Amino acid sequence: MRLVFAGTPQAAVPSLEELLRSKHEVVAVLTRPDAAAGRGRSVGPSPVAEYAAAAGIEVLKPASPRDPGFQDRLRTLAPDCCPVTAYGALIPKAALEIPAHGWVNLHFSLLPAWRGAAPVPHAIWHGDDMTGATTFQLVAELDAGPVYGVMTEPIGPGDTAGDLLARLATVGAALLVQTLDGIESGDLRAIPQPGEGVSYAPKLTTQDARVRWDTPALAVCRQIRACTPAPGAWTMLGDARLKLGPVRASAAPPPGPPLRPGELRVGKSAVLAGTATHPVELGDVQQAGKRRMTATEWARGLRVSLGDPGAASLVLR
Repeated sequence: MRLVFAGTPQAAVPSLEELLRSKHEVVAVLTRPDAAAGRGRSVGPSPVAEYAAAAGIEVLKPASPRDPGFQDRLRTLAPDCCPVTAYGALIPKAALEIPAHGWVNLHFSLLPAWRGAAPVPHAIWHGDDMTGATTFQLVAELDAGPVYGVMTEPIGPGDTAGDLLARLATVGAALLVQTLDGIESGDLRAIPQPGEGVSYAPKLTTQDARVRWDTPALAVCRQIRACTPAPGAWTMLGDARLKLGPVRASAAPPPGPPLRPGELRVGKSAVLAGTATHPVELGDVQQAGKRRMTATEWARGLRVSLGDPGAASLVLR
């Protein structure tokens, strides 16, 4: 089939790679306009745009897929189908109707669970043991179209959103190609999603990523993993903002009195932070404007140790 692929972030690149290796013909790529990214916030093309340009594929970057010029170009390209992976904008009805086989979306959840922009972080944050990827027909309602195919993937106890998304992007790309093969052969039919079990996964904000020390240790661990690498879990120590890597629940209660939520206890080999239940052991810490380092390296700069009366004032908020 002739395809116009729609995708934007790095997680969509494996889908494009797999489509280019398939029997189908990718005649163009639709992606979001160039945007600021990285520490320098320089404006540049999306990962999908970069990959497509290097492969010699036409790249379409309309400000909105509602743009009449884009829709005219799509009609000229005459795709049989438009596969989508994390494009990042809603496709209007006029564009949905252009390809004969519609638009087929690869979504990183087991629909109808976690419809929306951030299914992987929400699955981790809410403690799901299993997730996966789903291919479905795009319709006007958000992630509500009939389903073509599903694959499952377990969520490991240490998985960050970045880890899990990378795995799903790879295995999901194969599912997307299998779905297109089945549509072309006529062997695959979409099945409506069930009406029950619907949940939503809006994009996580920077404020969502502020660590909630007054929740149980397991919830703190899940929140930080869900926000890694983006938007990045963070907390405050006095006036200093700290970005945190994944933490782990301590195996046994530390010596000394119980820790209040956010209270730090600095030892020779570990830095503990109190939660609503038992403490967690901090992993990497990065203070604004400084390099990332282990929690013990960072704590050496605080000049406190286990039992130091000054440690009582060290409370993360």
